[in-house]
Parts: sequence; structure tokens; C-alpha cells
Amino acid sequence: MGRIRNTLELAKTSWSVLKKDRELLWFPVMSFFASVLVILAVAVPIIAMIDTTTTAAGEETTVNPAAAVLGVLAAMALSVVAVFFNGALVAGAYERMSGGDPTVKSALNRAFSRISGLLPWALLTATVGLILQALRERAGFLGRFVVNMIGMAWDVATFLVVPAVIIDELGAIDGLKRSGSLLKQTWGENLAARVGFGLLGFALIIPAVILAVVGVASGVTAFAVLAIIVAVGWVATVMVVMTALNAVFQTALYLYATTGSVPSGFESSPLPRAFEQR
Repeated sequence: MGRIRNTLELAKTSWSVLKKDRELLWFPVMSFFASVLVILAVAVPIIAMIDTTTTAAGEETTVNPAAAVLGVLAAMALSVVAVFFNGALVAGAYERMSGGDPTVKSALNRAFSRISGLLPWALLTATVGLILQALRERAGFLGRFVVNMIGMAWDVATFLVVPAVIIDELGAIDGLKRSGSLLKQTWGENLAARVGFGLLGFALIIPAVILAVVGVASGVTAFAVLAIIVAVGWVATVMVVMTALNAVFQTALYLYATTGSVPSGFESSPLPRAFEQR
């Protein structure tokens, strides 16, 4: 119960910080639309490269090897988009916690200034993700479980890489080392907080799911359409807010871990307990 209470308090504190700079909520939105553009850019050529032939046994689909290459490039591009806008969010949160007044422009400028660290990190994390996905597809049930555990460990170990790149101007590898060294002492509370944020987002989405189900079950077309539109809008809003809150928490966690001082806005939060010695 204590950890759950801490997570809720950290989420509330992160929101109180985010409310001062609501323009930062634009970054998850920008990330989404940039990702859509990447997907559209590769979807058409990939579909064109898929050949469907009719044989005696039925239809057989073959994929041009170039399509697989495009798929890998798309995964890399999507990772670059995600990492860059996460970096912009962290930059904005860092400016606020350092006593500044961030804007979309100032946060983007700082992220662009650290592109030499963000870009290699995005490519590295995308490569690891592709390797893990390939292993999942070839593994049995037990193998997939092991791969998923490795993926979770990777996520925990790399949680503070982007703040290290943005705040301390480290490269991708040095940022990875810094993140890993910090989490050696804090993985328990850090993981609990991250899982808690995920559960909080899931709980906030449940009403939207219920609304959509009720709308469809009603059999009234107009009500069903309206319910689905409202539900989709609500889910999108929750995802945007939770993405931003996660970045604010990342930034605060990194600042406290590296400086020993509680960041501005988190003075009354349970943040120090996230770094208790074990």
C-alpha cells in the first residue's frame, strides 16, 4: 500500500509541475503525428512489394526482401521520433525544475542541440527492440517469457538515459552507463513507480472502455458512434498526459539521483524514498 500511495503522490506532484507548462503536452501529440507520417511513408511501398500468387494449394504471399529492409528502417525512424520528443519533454521539465519558464521552442531547441546523443540512442534502442522481437517470434512459451523479462530489465536499466543525454550532455553509451549505475541502488522503488504509472493510466482508460461497450451494446447507431468518439478522445488524452507525466518523473528522478537535492516542485513529494539505500 505504501508504494501505491507513493506512486499516486508522485503522479499528483508531476501533474502539478506539468500544469505550469501545459504546452509540453504538445510533444506527445507531435510524436504521434510524426509517427503516423513515418508509417504512411513506408506503408505504400511495402504493400506494393507484396506479391500474392494463386497456387493449387491456395493463395501464397511473398514479400520482397526490400520490404523487410523498409520495415527495419521504419522501426528505426519511429524510435528516433519517440526518443527525440521524449528528449524535448525532458528538456522542458528540466527547464521548469531549474527555475525557468519553458516553451515549445526552448524545449525543441535543447533537444535539437543534443541530437548527437539522442540519435545514436534511438538507433541503439531500436536495434535492441528488433533483436528481442526476433527472439520472441522464434522462441517457445518459456523462451518468450525469458525474452520478455530481458526486455523489462532493459527498460528499467535505460529509464534515465534520455535525462542523462539532455541534462548532462552525455553520449548514448555514457548515458546508458549512467542510467545503469543509478538504478543499481533504486531499481525496486523505480520499477514500482513505473508500474504504478502504467496501472494509473490503465485505470483512467477503463471508463472509456465501459462507455464504448455500452454504446455498442445499446444498438442505437448514433449513440454508439458518439460513445466511441468520446472514448477514443478520452483514451488519447490519457495517453498524452501519462506520457508527459512519465517524462516529468524521469527528469525529477534523475536530478535527485545526481545532485542529491529535491527538484523544484517536488519538495513535498515522496521522491527521496525512491532512492533509499537497500
